[in-house]
This record gives sequence, structure tokens and C-alpha cells, in this order.
Amino acid sequence: MLEIRNLHAEIDGKKIINGLSLTVNDGEIAAIMGPNGSGKSTLSYVISGREGYTVTDGEILLDGANLLEMDASVRAAKGVFLAFQYPLEIPGVTTMTFLKACMNAQRKARGEAEFSTPDFMKRVRAGAEKLGVPQDMLRRALNVGFSGGEKKRMEVLQMSLLEPTFAILDETDSGLDIDALRIVADGVNALRDPKRSFLVITHYQRLLDYIVPDTVHVMSKGRIVKTGGKELALELEANGYRDFVGEAA
Repeated sequence: MLEIRNLHAEIDGKKIINGLSLTVNDGEIAAIMGPNGSGKSTLSYVISGREGYTVTDGEILLDGANLLEMDASVRAAKGVFLAFQYPLEIPGVTTMTFLKACMNAQRKARGEAEFSTPDFMKRVRAGAEKLGVPQDMLRRALNVGFSGGEKKRMEVLQMSLLEPTFAILDETDSGLDIDALRIVADGVNALRDPKRSFLVITHYQRLLDYIVPDTVHVMSKGRIVKTGGKELALELEANGYRDFVGEAA
């Protein structure tokens, strides 16, 4: 379970998160929606431990452990995963090399034995087949020359291989056509588990047609201003955020 208590965070002296509290239970898919500039992506970065953000107050607890006391690599080993809105390209590093380094680094941090090359190859090929990731993509430099849909599929593949306990999807639907959206959503849905939680950040209802949330939270001016069921996303799609933006003042 993830618990965020009275979180305040800023970057370069500008306050972005303003007393935010949020609970995501084990096995839950929680969606966060809100207007541009409300702090949604900042929240994902603060949870995952991205550098440059300063937390001035509050706690972020994952199964009772304070994530704010850990650097990003430790948080990842503890089970935190962030799928970026714009996945980075890493020229000169093949996708397979990257995946193997990530998987073995996390296993080493948890005191587990590293994968043998045959076992690693078997796992990656099986995961890639399920997501429609062609084998030639695995031999190319990570995300270099990939389409938007291919980059998002690659991130879902990473997530399936790393098996996080808490996964954050930061506008995963950005730039995807309907076919790619369905493939990515199917990959996410296949990972649903009573011990795995998701925080899905999105502007649009269309993603939530495929990844159906248990709860929907509206974020404005760095705070959660309303929480409801999946029907709240439909209300936002119909009416926009005008009824909620003033509530954060």
C-alpha cells in the first residue's frame, strides 16, 4: 500500500505539490486526472525519486517504509516503477543490454541471484511476444528510432519483466493510436495482481476505457480536490475541470 501524507514539494524554489494526501491500496488501480500544471507529473517524479525536486514536508510510505529516505535505485528495488510520458532514447545501449542490467541490478539489491543468460533470454522473448514487440527491436539501441507506440510497449515490457509492486503510468496514452493503446492497456491489465498497485496519470477518459480504475482522483494546484469511482472520469470528460479548479484555493 502506498500512503502519501501532507506532501509538499517544489522545484527551483517553485512550489508544485501543496499538502497532497493520497492512499493507493494493494491491488488497486487509481487514476489521477487534472488540468495542465496541476502537479500530476511532478507527483510521479517525487514518488520515484527523480533528482531536482525538494520535498519540504510530508511522507511517502510504501508498505510502511519511507521512500523519501531512499534514492531512486533503492526505491526501484523496493518495487517502484515509473513509465515516462516521453521515454528516453539511449544511443549505444542495446535494449537487451539495458533490460539485463536493470533486472540483475534489482535482483542484486534484493539479495537474489542474477539471471543466467539463457533464463534472461527466455523471459524477455516470452514477454516481448505477448506485447507484440518484434525481436529486432530488442537488438536496437533503446528507444532510438522507435515510434511513440513502440516506446510505450517497450516500457510495458520493462514493467512486466521487473514485476514492480507499485507502478506509475505518467500519461502512457500520450501519442498512441487506438491499436497501440489497446496493446499497451492489455499488457498493463495482464499485470493486475492483488499485490500490485497502479497509479495512472492521464488527461483523457479514453485510456480508462481500457485500463478501468477502481478510484479516480482529481488534482488541482498540487492537491487532490475530489475522489470518486470510475464514473468521475466520465463526468470530467463531459464537463472539464471548471467545477474543481477553484477547490484547491
